[in-house]
Amino acid sequence: MSLVNYNAMSDAELKQYFLKHRGDKAAFQAYLDRINQRPLRIIASPSDLDFDEKVQAAIRQKLEAAKNSGFK
Repeated sequence: MSLVNYNAMSDAELKQYFLKHRGDKAAFQAYLDRINQRPLRIIASPSDLDFDEKVQAAIRQKLEAAKNSGFK
């Protein structure tokens, strides 16, 4: 069995790999480690007067990005 170089994969490639190889726990852990290294993006704080609008805008952006990248 050959070793897989997860570090050489893009985020999208690694995600697709572990979705196709669900038994590969190392691939899943590599993806989680990569995602958890990213800084958190604060969309809004609960005290923002326009909290709902900010959250809804962020959701729309995510949906549009997923639509444009071909993910369902």
